[in-house]
Amino acid sequence: MSLDQTPLTGTATDEARRQIEICNACRYCEGFCAVFPAMTRQKAFAAGDLTQLANLCHNCRGCYYACQYTAPHEFALNIPAALAEVRVESWERLARPQAMARMFQTHGVAMAGLLVVVLAWFFWAMSVWRPEGGSGFYAYLAHGTMVAIFTPAFLVPLALIALSLRDYWREVGGGRVRLSHLQSALHSAAKMKNLSGGHGEGCNFEEGDRFSDRRRVFHQVMMYGFLLCFASTASGTIMHYALGWEAPYPLLSPPKLLGLPGGVMMVAGTAGLVWLKLRADRNLGAARVWGGEMAFILLLGGVAVTGLALYAATGSALVGPLLAIHLATVMVLFLLMPFSKMVHGFFRLAALVAEAGMQRPSGKS
Repeated sequence: MSLDQTPLTGTATDEARRQIEICNACRYCEGFCAVFPAMTRQKAFAAGDLTQLANLCHNCRGCYYACQYTAPHEFALNIPAALAEVRVESWERLARPQAMARMFQTHGVAMAGLLVVVLAWFFWAMSVWRPEGGSGFYAYLAHGTMVAIFTPAFLVPLALIALSLRDYWREVGGGRVRLSHLQSALHSAAKMKNLSGGHGEGCNFEEGDRFSDRRRVFHQVMMYGFLLCFASTASGTIMHYALGWEAPYPLLSPPKLLGLPGGVMMVAGTAGLVWLKLRADRNLGAARVWGGEMAFILLLGGVAVTGLALYAATGSALVGPLLAIHLATVMVLFLLMPFSKMVHGFFRLAALVAEAGMQRPSGKS
């Protein structure tokens, strides 16, 4: 139960509360994802309760196809869509600045595309003044210049996300965090347990009332590919500053051994998620932000594709323009982190940690 007992108001939250209260009376889906056992802890849903349930929801849609009260029944339940609306509203409301979040959610593709074009031109223009020394990428843009540009572009969005998570934790009444809570949350996130629908057969995201594990697989491929790419960058940083080994790095080096498979995995994962999203029923999610969600997936895929293309073009005249496009895509991903669906990973992990702390001693994750 959240600490703040003030009822949430508004069309999305009122509708979600109505539907959740019906679900809480029925409890047919109690064995499904983490949302339903969490829902049974109270009979009335105060401020923060719906926010927590919404961010626990992974939109697997199994509950919709199992429900006997969906339209044309007079209750007209659509829990995946109702919680998706509350979830998106929580990201927008807790983001800083809120206006930027709302703009990206509805105009994400155009916004991301325009920023990539503008920043690509900026980096290309900067490469005209090539440094006297340097090799590889640093022959086009000095290492110190890259660090000066990208460090604040990475840290400032992370600080904004940290503030949003602080407000989220207060809103949902998250208590003291123990190591066991973190372990439980990370275990669920690593396995993407809640994309299995609670029965281990997969979710119903793109196949209607038929189960499929594709969405979980594509999510895992994309997520672990992203983590490999992040580890590649981190290893390059350590090699540069701690070992004095400057780029470019050979194929059999940690940055390449981690980054190349990571990039391929990101391309495969994002391509799969785009395919599934195009097949899925928009009415079972937050339809108004479909474009923003698609922009986020395309942006992740763009980072991986341009990175791989840049490596393939090593030594050719294409390195300059490809470097400008890649740096622009990476920077847009960083700058839009607090406003794009990238933030869902942070919120969902926070929801899993909070849920682990809210469970009764005899409860199971």
